Amino acid sequence: MEGIARFNTVGIVGDETCMLSPAPRGTSSSLLTPYNISNFHLPLSPFHIDIITLFLSLFLSVLFVVVFIFVFMAPAQELQHDQQAPPPSDEAPYKSRVTIVGSGNWGSVASKLIASNTLRLNSFHDEVRMWVYEEILPSGEKLTEVINRTNENVKYLPGIKLGRNVVADPDLENAVKDANMLVFVTPHQFMEGICGRLVGKVRGDVEAISLIKGMEVKMEGPCMISTLISQQLGLNCCVLMGANIANEIAVEKFSEATVGYRVDRDIAEKWVQLFSTPFFIVTAVQDVEGVELCGTLKNVVAIAAGFVDGLEMGNNTKAAIMRIGLREMKAFSKLLFSSVKDTTFFESCGVADLITTCLGGRNRKVAEAFAKNGGKRSFDELEAEMLQGQKLQGVSTAKEVYEVLSHRGWLDLFPLFATVHEISIGRLPPSAIVEHSERKPKFSLADGSI
Repeated sequence: MEGIARFNTVGIVGDETCMLSPAPRGTSSSLLTPYNISNFHLPLSPFHIDIITLFLSLFLSVLFVVVFIFVFMAPAQELQHDQQAPPPSDEAPYKSRVTIVGSGNWGSVASKLIASNTLRLNSFHDEVRMWVYEEILPSGEKLTEVINRTNENVKYLPGIKLGRNVVADPDLENAVKDANMLVFVTPHQFMEGICGRLVGKVRGDVEAISLIKGMEVKMEGPCMISTLISQQLGLNCCVLMGANIANEIAVEKFSEATVGYRVDRDIAEKWVQLFSTPFFIVTAVQDVEGVELCGTLKNVVAIAAGFVDGLEMGNNTKAAIMRIGLREMKAFSKLLFSSVKDTTFFESCGVADLITTCLGGRNRKVAEAFAKNGGKRSFDELEAEMLQGQKLQGVSTAKEVYEVLSHRGWLDLFPLFATVHEISIGRLPPSAIVEHSERKPKFSLADGSI
């Protein structure tokens, strides 16, 4: 439009101001003189450029982090959440149910220990069932009913609360039907009959432990109680023995015990967990036969110690009897089972149990009364009078050991064991306990070999 004037334009280049002349007539209006438009730009200082660069860098960094989180981290977190998510149930997926077979003095104390731990540990059901051989008390009440009402075994552990989760059951089959951990703690004389009643009545995944101190003697030889349980019921059976006077543990005096196991350490540790308390310390050793024989044979030595006390022969004599007894315990065990470990005799089940039983156990107590009466009153009579229904283990074990020694021709090798039995049946007087050394062993028993 030629009628319209074309004005000059002012341009700023660097620090200079210049006039942009109108384009000559007939030339392209896109050309400017004296400068081309391509030389025209915004006036940005170095400071402005640095600010823009900084913001761009921050934006790109944030964008990178966001992309990384969504692409890489989110799937990993979801996987970890899935792996660590708790089971939907409030209960643990598997809890062991415990039944105690036996309810005497030691069985009642065991129920107290176990009941306190099943309440505390999430791997066990709270309830502990205890099979009770039903008895009628002088009051006319059934023992099981009194235990369940008062939470106390008024006959065998009076004055001690067992635990609110202990349930006494007079029906053996009912007591064990849902259990997968069985604790056997009855007089060893009754175990063959008990196992016979339980054949086909226990679950296949049941683990067992024996607190029983004794053995059975069969035609083929001696049979430990743990072996009897394993053979008749098809169960893996550990053992627990130690310097354990039940009444002292019941009032929470410090004590120790030993669990013996064959192969599976994890099972042994579960038993350790079930019995352990701050005042009852339990350890495990891989030596079932050694642990069990220690707990069995020490009762024979305790009978000998009781004879010494009854005749007032003094502490030196008693210490000598205990030393000789420990030597025969070790030798007899290693002759029967070559796998028995020497170190087992230094555990609670060994020398510690021997000491406490010879100082304060029921076997020593009744043997002392037997010796004071010159052997004129039988052990059966004294047991009934002094133990109020509890059973001696030492006298019957001495008889069983004697049968093994006689059958294998070892009587002269174990003079203390042989003499204890002969005094117990009236063949020798109690004073013969210090004359047993006249039976000189033909071979040294120091290392447990013949």
